[in-house]
Amino acid sequence: MYGIEPNFWLRLIVLLTIVLLLLISFDKLMRTLFKTKKKKRFSYNHINEKHKKIDWIIRIATMVFLILGFVNNIMTDPNRWPWFLEPWLITFVFISLSEMVRAIFERKYAENPNDYKVTISQIVFILLLVFVLFQTDFFGLV
Repeated sequence: MYGIEPNFWLRLIVLLTIVLLLLISFDKLMRTLFKTKKKKRFSYNHINEKHKKIDWIIRIATMVFLILGFVNNIMTDPNRWPWFLEPWLITFVFISLSEMVRAIFERKYAENPNDYKVTISQIVFILLLVFVLFQTDFFGLV
C-alpha cells in the first residue's frame, strides 16, 4: 500500500526518456526551420552585459523567494502554505521569466534575427508539454 511500486523506476526512466527525446527533437526541428545555430547546453549564454545583469537579478530574486518560502513553509501548517511560495511554482516562474528575458534580448541584440523565435517556441512547447503531462497524470506512467 505504501512505498514505491515495483516498476516505478522503469516507468520513470521511460517517461524521462520520452520527454527528453521530445525536447531534443523539437529543438532540432525549430533550429532547422529558423536556420539558427545550436546553443551550448547548461551554460550562461548572455547576449550582452545588460542581459547578464538582469539574468543575475532574476536568479538572486529566485533564491530569495525560495529561501523565504522555505522559512515560511517550515513555520506554518502545510495546509495553509501560500500557493505563491511553493518551490515548484517559484522554479517554474524563474525558468519562464529567464527565458522570456533571453528572447527579448535576442530580438533586440542577437546576430541572427531568428534566435528569439526559437526561444519563444521552446517556451511555448515546454509550457504545453508540462500542462499535458500534468493533465494526463504523466500519461499514466508515474
